Amino acid sequence: MNLNLLNTNKKDISIYIHIPFCESRCYYCDFYSSLLNEEVVENYFLALNKEIDLYSDFLKDKEVVSIFIGGGTPSAIDSKYILDLLNKLYKVINLSHDAEITIEVNPNSLNEEKLKDYLLAKINRFSMGAQSFNNNILKSIGRVHKKDDILKAINLFKKYNIKNFSFDLMLALPYQKFSDIEESIKYIKELNPSHISYYSLIIEENTLMEKLYSNKFDIFPNEDEDRKMYHYIVKELEKLNYNQYEISNFAKKDMYSKHNLRYWHLDNYIGLGASSHSNIDNIRYYNHNNFKDYIDNLEDLKLPILDYETLSKKDRINEYMIMGLRTNRGINIKDINLRYNIDVENYYKKEIEKNIKNNLLINSGKNLYLTKKGFDLSNLVELDFIQL
Repeated sequence: MNLNLLNTNKKDISIYIHIPFCESRCYYCDFYSSLLNEEVVENYFLALNKEIDLYSDFLKDKEVVSIFIGGGTPSAIDSKYILDLLNKLYKVINLSHDAEITIEVNPNSLNEEKLKDYLLAKINRFSMGAQSFNNNILKSIGRVHKKDDILKAINLFKKYNIKNFSFDLMLALPYQKFSDIEESIKYIKELNPSHISYYSLIIEENTLMEKLYSNKFDIFPNEDEDRKMYHYIVKELEKLNYNQYEISNFAKKDMYSKHNLRYWHLDNYIGLGASSHSNIDNIRYYNHNNFKDYIDNLEDLKLPILDYETLSKKDRINEYMIMGLRTNRGINIKDINLRYNIDVENYYKKEIEKNIKNNLLINSGKNLYLTKKGFDLSNLVELDFIQL
């Protein structure tokens, strides 16, 4: 695939940058990542710089509204790589004056020197992989940090007056009890992050977590316990003035993740780095998922794209419904009708009526959105809105 296929009239765009390096591998992780090797890191960033160059013509008339540096563990590597890469990127893009620039960090690998470099690189949002405040649970899932590392990292944020930081936390972890969730809420209240992502553990194939679950499934909370924890979290976070703006995401007023919202609204973004995905209008494509193929392509001055697909109008409508219904705003009826030239209330007439009858969906006249019960059963609702 070449960039000539990406003939979009939309001027706003987001950029995701994948940093596939970690100090160690978490037991639940199936993302593309590698343990640290300085030579590989060096070569990888040389390739990333070449990838930026190849996108420069495509990006020159776009306005970049968000950048997300994820992994892996971006904070595991020397911060000079991040600083140099972003300075390179800024030379070829038009950055929105209020752009959100996020980096994922782990508590144990963040230090003051790195934080200073991140701030020099204009990073203004920090997503911390806390996962739990219980040291035994952290050890059971292969995390190398402890609760004290989280607290030290937050003290660093306070020292530099950083208020826009998010916690990634998890449910249904081995040995996790309801009291652990209560303790987490206490820390959230004390530490006051601007944003929280609270995800239920998914057992991925060929991970150490899958093996642990197979041998000791009784150490994991059951589905009823998981739902009880989730409902408690929603209720308590609401008391702390966090708005649940997506099934697993909560934020203080005006602190929603711009970047994540663009994913859920099917806005355009490009992915840089091995295994990263991109979405431009009706074209979705993704990069090679190993270092050799990714780097070899860029050494030959070719975009490292492994494959792409052109989505039909029906595919895009299905996806728009599924992603949009995950948010508290739901689907704006006027927006989807204009975007795809349809009458959504007629297009999904049976599905809408069925889910309203089952108290899973509300039609306000302006928006279609899930009820609280619908949030719990969102996977079932989503299946109804997939037109084959």
